[in-house]
Amino acid sequence: MSTPLVINEKITLPGSDLEWSAVRASGPGGQNVNKVASKVELSFDFESTVALPEDARERLRKLAKNTLDGEGRILVKSEKTRDQVKNLADARAKLKKLVLEALVVPKVRKATKPTRAAKAKRVTTKKKVAAKKKTRKKVRSRDD
Repeated sequence: MSTPLVINEKITLPGSDLEWSAVRASGPGGQNVNKVASKVELSFDFESTVALPEDARERLRKLAKNTLDGEGRILVKSEKTRDQVKNLADARAKLKKLVLEALVVPKVRKATKPTRAAKAKRVTTKKKVAAKKKTRKKVRSRDD
């Protein structure tokens, strides 16, 4: 169990939905990498959370499709630094950013028609191009 994660003034993810573990990181660090578990894996059980509305959960499912595990939990990893506390803060920030993106309701596109002026401009441009290409035709003599 973890401390609650404040997303905005209305939404806070409860600590019971968040779970983190520390594992050994890869990359540079010498023998320190082999001894210290500084990489953080933060998992969020978004399927059973009551903190998010259903439509936001659907958008979150699409946004985090590559980070979902077999149990339907979002897995956020961080091994940015050699410090476990900083990596935990980074993972929590990544999760917060992901949830904030899911909370944004996309605008519905309204289909529009081209204006009369746009149609006229398109036709005149087509006529100009056609006239230009007409001058490129091969000139035929009368005895052909």
